Amino acid sequence: MNQALFIEQVWDLTREIPKGKVTSYGAIAKAIGTPNLSRMVAKAIGACGAAQPPVPYYRVISSNGLLAGDPSSTAKRQELLEREGVEIKNLKVQNLKKVFWNPLIDLE
Repeated sequence: MNQALFIEQVWDLTREIPKGKVTSYGAIAKAIGTPNLSRMVAKAIGACGAAQPPVPYYRVISSNGLLAGDPSSTAKRQELLEREGVEIKNLKVQNLKKVFWNPLIDLE
C-alpha cells in the first residue's frame, strides 16, 4: 500500500471518531484493511500535526485504554479528552467499553 494513501486513510478515519469517544490504533488498522499495522497507524497519527482539516489524534489510544505515546503530549491529550467528557485516571480511560468507538461496527 502506498504510504501517503495509508496515512490519509488513517487521518480520514480518525476524523470520524465522535466527540466523547475513543478508539485504538489496532481498531483503525483493522478498519482500513491492514490489521497487522497498528504501529504504522500510531506513526501516521503522530504525523498529523499540520493536517487540514485537523485530526483529533487524542481520541486514539492503546487497546488497553492507556494514553500511550510521547509523555510530553499525554497531559494535553488527557485535557482534550476530559473536555469531551471522557474520564481518565492514571492515564487510563475509565468506562472504556462505554466510550470505545469501533469503526467496523459504528460506521455501518
